[in-house]
Amino acid sequence: MLDIYIWFYTGCALMILGSIATVAGPGVKDPIIRTLNTEVAAVGVSMIFLTYNHTIAILTFVASTLIITMILLRAIVRLEEMEADV
Repeated sequence: MLDIYIWFYTGCALMILGSIATVAGPGVKDPIIRTLNTEVAAVGVSMIFLTYNHTIAILTFVASTLIITMILLRAIVRLEEMEADV
């Protein structure tokens, strides 16, 4: 079995890289890439919670993924309807 600290440090790295990618994401023209940047951070947070409790990790991942995806896709659709140059 893998050491528990591997999951924790990998989750921290994914969370930091995903957050940086999300901040730099507005420079990206493809809306799908922007959505994936936030998902990387969500996976990192769920891996951190995975080191403590499996149920919390699954609930956090599902909840954060659903909420972030719904908000971002709605924002993308609104920008496309307004024909904004993103």
